[in-house]
Amino acid sequence: MCGRYRLSRRKQIIVEHFDTISDSDDWSPRYNIAPMQPVPVVRQHPTEPTRHLSQMRWGLIPSWSKDGSGAAPMINARSETAHGLPAFRDAMKYRRCLVPADGFYEWARSENGKQPYCFEVSDGELFAFAGLWEGWKEPSGTWMKTCTILTTMPNAVTAAIHDRMPVILSPSDYDLWLDPGLKDAAAITELLKAFDAGAMRCYPVSSRVNNVQNDDAECTQRVELKVPTQSRLFG
Repeated sequence: MCGRYRLSRRKQIIVEHFDTISDSDDWSPRYNIAPMQPVPVVRQHPTEPTRHLSQMRWGLIPSWSKDGSGAAPMINARSETAHGLPAFRDAMKYRRCLVPADGFYEWARSENGKQPYCFEVSDGELFAFAGLWEGWKEPSGTWMKTCTILTTMPNAVTAAIHDRMPVILSPSDYDLWLDPGLKDAAAITELLKAFDAGAMRCYPVSSRVNNVQNDDAECTQRVELKVPTQSRLFG
């Protein structure tokens, strides 16, 4: 699962990194992005060789939904089954996207509650989750664009904390994933594997990230965990 992540780069850096045209409002660095919030998404133009950056709400609402009440549970989609589920089947064929990030969070249980950890690629470089998006027409007649992040089995770095991880695409796979002409489920799902553990790192961060109201650099700062004393370990 991926329920919280970080995108601390400025908009111009994101635009340059993903070689996009921006259709989006300005973006300020975020350190604690939560479900149901607007997030930057990269899409391929369906008939032109250009990528576009725009904002969508995180939590996919299928186009056929009568209301948006089911969006919160659809912040993630399992890559192994998404192609066969009504909520994601069409998006897997026609509406794939990149969700830029430079870190994500997972929680491990400890004697003091849940301890958050930040996961990064290399030394915190910009990367992209594999995402899907949909357009949904609100009862008022306004169109809303929403997205979800695909997940897969964990690699050696993430397995110690969680039994799932978001799909992180290699830059060399961006064009293939976004290709509007590619509708072969087998070719697409081949990309949805665990990212190379050797290119990732993980470290404990402040419990400030537990509260979605906190959204600053302190949320992602490394903290030192208290080590049990010898008396507690051996009685």
